[in-house]
Amino acid sequence: MRRRQILTAGAVATTLAAATPAAAHAERKPTPPGLAKKDTLAFAAGDVLEIGCAVAGGGHHLSQPYPDPFTHDEPYRQVLAAEFTSLSAENQMKWDHLRPAEDVYDFTDADAIADFAAANGQVMRGHTLLWHNQNPAWLEQGDHTPDQLREILRDHIETVVGRYAGRMQQWDVANEIFDDSAALRTEANIWIRELGPGIIADAFRWAHEADPEAQLFLNDYNVEGINPKSDAYHALVQELLADGVPVHGFSTQGHLSTRYGFPDDLAANLRRFADLGLRTAITELDVRIDLPEGGEPTAEQLATQAEHYRRATEAALSVEGCGSLTLWGVVDRYSWVPVTFPGQGAATVLRDDLTRKPAYDAVQDALAEASGRSGHPALRD
Repeated sequence: MRRRQILTAGAVATTLAAATPAAAHAERKPTPPGLAKKDTLAFAAGDVLEIGCAVAGGGHHLSQPYPDPFTHDEPYRQVLAAEFTSLSAENQMKWDHLRPAEDVYDFTDADAIADFAAANGQVMRGHTLLWHNQNPAWLEQGDHTPDQLREILRDHIETVVGRYAGRMQQWDVANEIFDDSAALRTEANIWIRELGPGIIADAFRWAHEADPEAQLFLNDYNVEGINPKSDAYHALVQELLADGVPVHGFSTQGHLSTRYGFPDDLAANLRRFADLGLRTAITELDVRIDLPEGGEPTAEQLATQAEHYRRATEAALSVEGCGSLTLWGVVDRYSWVPVTFPGQGAATVLRDDLTRKPAYDAVQDALAEASGRSGHPALRD
């Protein structure tokens, strides 16, 4: 067995297998602080679904003019703890961040998020195991045989999923495996290109073996509505299920824009996957705005954004088995949108000073209406 170097927050250790930190947190689950305040998204959600957030850090944040948000911004950490019942690592569990070298796993940042979630009574979503993007150079440019690549992927899934077994509610096992024309990424995705489409099923099987309790998802963007790309997933899921592959869920990311209309068939699309016996989720919800001169959205733009957030939340709530709604960031200054879409931004539910936008109220109101928890001031009385 290949020897692996495991990097963690407190030490550097060389081991034959990744340590499992789950036991230290399994005895007692604390109450999320947001449930006591009664004016948070966590309180409004009640037990109707997990309301989640991606934790900023890693990836593009490394090149930004501020330190790691999760480590250095205490008010931001307080928002994460109070407002959400679920956390996702935005970049800290992706291959390029987790695997700086072929034989090195750096769990420092991922462990910090997992420990924070455990301390605050939150569940976690794992993101992501098999993807064509954000892979390290040693992988993409390495001279590996197909057998070696297969072993690298299997080792990665067994090590990472096994490390967080018992702490991860859901995993995005296969991410964005279809391109925008609804074709399988047989060229861009190193795993599918070199190992064939069957590697998708193998990834799910390996993840299930490493953590039989975790819910395993297919995840992608531009599959909010019923279209050729979501049709491709609908067909694939049926093939995988027929072959006994442990696929438990289908999720749409939900990266929306106010320049486009809202996908009216979002709920219908999620429902047809639920009809196959799958769980569903919205995993990366944000709504970007074309910013006017000066960079501040207008009241009309904020109202349109709020309507998108409200309708997405209501769609999730309307589908039985849709148990998770995750916002891809909560404060504008740490959002990925301006970096990826120049001229667009203001995509999250909080301003940089942590004050609430109409979008926040829209999500909270929709959650409170479904749960019966009227914590929002406007809903009291």
